[in-house]
Amino acid sequence: MGFPLIIQGGMGVAVSNWRLARAVSLSGQLGVVSGTGLDAVLTRRLQSGDPDGQMRFALDHFPIKEMAERVWERYFVEGGKKINKAFKSKPVASQHSPKALLELTVVANFVEIFLAKHGHNGPVGINLLEKIQLPTLPSLFGAMLAKVDYVLMGAGIPRAIPGILDRFATLQPAHQKLDVVGAKAGEEFLVEFHPKDFVPEGTMELLRPKFLAIIASATLAITLVKKGSGRVDGFVVEGPTAGGHNAPPRGAMHLSDSGEPVYGPRDVPDLKEIADLGLPFWLAGSYAEPHKLKEALALGAAGIQAGTVFAFCNESGIDAEIKRQVIEQSLTGKLSVFTDPLASPTGFPFKVLQLEGSLADADVFEQRDRICDLGYLRQSYRKEDGTIGYRCPAEPLEDYVAKGGKIEETDSRKCVCNGLFSTVGYPQRRKDGKFEPALITAGDDIENLSKVIPAGQNTYSAADVIAYLLGE
Repeated sequence: MGFPLIIQGGMGVAVSNWRLARAVSLSGQLGVVSGTGLDAVLTRRLQSGDPDGQMRFALDHFPIKEMAERVWERYFVEGGKKINKAFKSKPVASQHSPKALLELTVVANFVEIFLAKHGHNGPVGINLLEKIQLPTLPSLFGAMLAKVDYVLMGAGIPRAIPGILDRFATLQPAHQKLDVVGAKAGEEFLVEFHPKDFVPEGTMELLRPKFLAIIASATLAITLVKKGSGRVDGFVVEGPTAGGHNAPPRGAMHLSDSGEPVYGPRDVPDLKEIADLGLPFWLAGSYAEPHKLKEALALGAAGIQAGTVFAFCNESGIDAEIKRQVIEQSLTGKLSVFTDPLASPTGFPFKVLQLEGSLADADVFEQRDRICDLGYLRQSYRKEDGTIGYRCPAEPLEDYVAKGGKIEETDSRKCVCNGLFSTVGYPQRRKDGKFEPALITAGDDIENLSKVIPAGQNTYSAADVIAYLLGE
C-alpha cells in the first residue's frame, strides 16, 4: 500500500466522523476519524434513537457480543430522547476508570472505525490528542479491533504510543505515563490497560497500524525517532495556521495587537532535517490548494493534510445549520478566525471561528454557567495525599481554586468539550432549559472555502474537495 497524497485531518468531536473518513477513503486518499470523545458520541447517538440504524449495524459486528449489548442496553432510547430532556451522562475517565467506561470506550472506537472501513479496502486512520491521556489506551485498542490502518497523534509528545501499538497487536498489556501537575521527582503515575480482560485469550491477533506523529518542529521529530518506544512511520508537520489546537510559539509568548500569539522564524520547521530522517511526511496548515500540494511535493513531502476544507462538506459531522451559515458567509467573504491564546483549558492556542451566537460571542460566553461534566481536557494534579485529582480551568472558579488551581489560569477559558459536542448537533440541555452553545474551530484558510464549492451551489462533498486539491 503506497502513501496517500492527501490526509483528511481528524477534527473536533465527530466533525471528522465515520461518514467523512469513509468518503475520503473511497476517493483513494486517507480518511481519518477524530477519536476525541467517541465514548460520549456513541452514547448520544444511541440516546437520539440511532435513526439510520448504523450504530446497531456496527455493534452487531463487534467481536464480543455481550460487551456490545451492555452498551446498547445502557444507552439506547427507542425513538430518541425528548428534546426537553438532557442526555444521560456517562462516567468521566480517571486513572482507574470503571470497567463499564473502558468497555464503552473500546466499543465506541470500534464502531467509528468499523463504519469508516465498511464496504471498501481504502485506508482509514484515527486521530488522538496526547493532551487527552486518560482514554487513550482503550481508544487505541478499540480502533485496532476494527483494523484501523493509521494512528495519528499530536498536541504533545506521543513518545509512548508506538510501543503501545506493538503490545496491543499481540494482546499484551500496556501502560502510559500520565502528566501530573505537582508530581515529585522520581514519582510516576500510570494508567494501564489489559486487552485480555476484554478479549478471550487466543481468539485473535491484531494488525499493528502505522503511526504518524503530528509535530511542529524537526527537534520533536528527531526525539520521537531516537527516543520513542517503537517505530514511527512518518510525520504530519503542522504549522500555526491549522485549525484546532496549535503548538505554542517557541520561547516567550508574545501577542499581536489583535491579541493573537506571534510566531516567528524559530517556529518554522526545518524540513531538510525532517526529510533526512528518511520517513515520509505531510505538510499541514493552509496547504489545501492545488498549487500548495505541488509545493509540498517539491519540498520532499509525501503530500498534505487538509482539515478545514473538509470540515463543512456534506459528509462531515458539523450541524447542518452551522454549515449553512459558514458556507453562506464564505461566499460573501465575511468569515474570520481568531487564534485564541486563552480559550482552551490545555493552555495551547486554539483557533476559534467567529460566528454569531456561538461561544466565540462575548455575550454568549458571559451568560453561560461554568460546568465541567465531560472532562476530556481536565488536568491531572497531585493531591497532598499522593493521589491524583482532576481540575479544569473552565470549571466553576471556586471548584478550580479549591483544587489548588490559580484564579488567573481561569481567565477567558472556554468549555471546549461541551462546545464541540454542540457543534456536531449533540448539545446538552441544562436545567434552565438552555442548550450548550457551539464552539467552532477552523484554520486560517477558511477564506478559501468558496473555491471548493461548485458554481451555483451552496453545498459540496468530500469528493469535490479531493478533485479540487488534485487539480481536477
